[in-house]
Amino acid sequence: MSVIDLHTHVIPPNVIDALLRAPERFGVKGKTEHGIRVVKRDGALYFERSNHLHEINRELYDADAKIGAMDRMRIDISVLSVAPPTYFYELDAEAGLAAARLSNDGIAQLVAKYPARLRGMATLPMQDPDAAIAELERVVKEYKFKGIEIGTNVRDEQLSDNKYRPLLKAIEQFGCFVFAHPVTCVAKGGMAGYELFNTIGNPLDETIMFAHLAFTGALDDLKTLRFLIPHGGGYIPYQIGRFDRAHKYRAAAHADTKTSPGECFRRFYFDALTHDPLSTRLLIDRAGADHVVIGTDNPFDMGYFDPLAELDAIPNLTAQERAQICSETARVLLGE
Repeated sequence: MSVIDLHTHVIPPNVIDALLRAPERFGVKGKTEHGIRVVKRDGALYFERSNHLHEINRELYDADAKIGAMDRMRIDISVLSVAPPTYFYELDAEAGLAAARLSNDGIAQLVAKYPARLRGMATLPMQDPDAAIAELERVVKEYKFKGIEIGTNVRDEQLSDNKYRPLLKAIEQFGCFVFAHPVTCVAKGGMAGYELFNTIGNPLDETIMFAHLAFTGALDDLKTLRFLIPHGGGYIPYQIGRFDRAHKYRAAAHADTKTSPGECFRRFYFDALTHDPLSTRLLIDRAGADHVVIGTDNPFDMGYFDPLAELDAIPNLTAQERAQICSETARVLLGE
């Protein structure tokens, strides 16, 4: 049984090089006021934020280092997705498309170095849905990517917005799945300091995205499109009953669709990255092990360093559930 990680990030070397050589292409202005700046000091690479340097883990851009991390974590196959700060949604349409193409080509190059161990996931220029469709078609045809990484919001717009419907339908028609990973949260209040933008904001934005997709009826038009949500699915698996209650008894909640949020929930997949074995047990019981996968969030410190040990800590985990979470569910999403 192969162990497959569907939540692991990279910034491909060609993107790192471009950020070093021509940061203005990526919206970097001044010191660190805008965009993501990469600098090199004494042979090491750093992110520069607010005039502070933060060393970039080699596992984020070096294929050999990524494979080394996978070996330590007993991961057989990793599906690479860009680090969310490099979505580059804030760029204009032309620059956004160029950045997405660069990232996707870079991921394909990493995969080509270790084709038995690595798979690729695409990023798209969501600021221009037409360009996003064109790039989707390119990466599916050229690189056979099956996963499409999209922010849980796009510059504060919801994926349920009609402007994104043709793109989501195209993803559905190609048989791909959406990996919906947050980079910002549309809800801003009360999250200053203490890493609350991460601990509360990320799972909250995943939940808001799900709610809009479910309550607006957007999923009625996307009957077979599958979504994978990281971080244990935000608050969705634990509050789905409340969503159903509102849909049943509150007129505003069922004004646009007769499909309940609970029915929509069956279309969603989740990684097991909850940081608590009891929470993961609840996730499995609620969603089913056939809708749960391994997600390490490598190389970031909010991820898992030993995902199989985390699985071992889940109460009453059966051999079948373990096989589904480690491999079988991921293979269904990847079409392997």
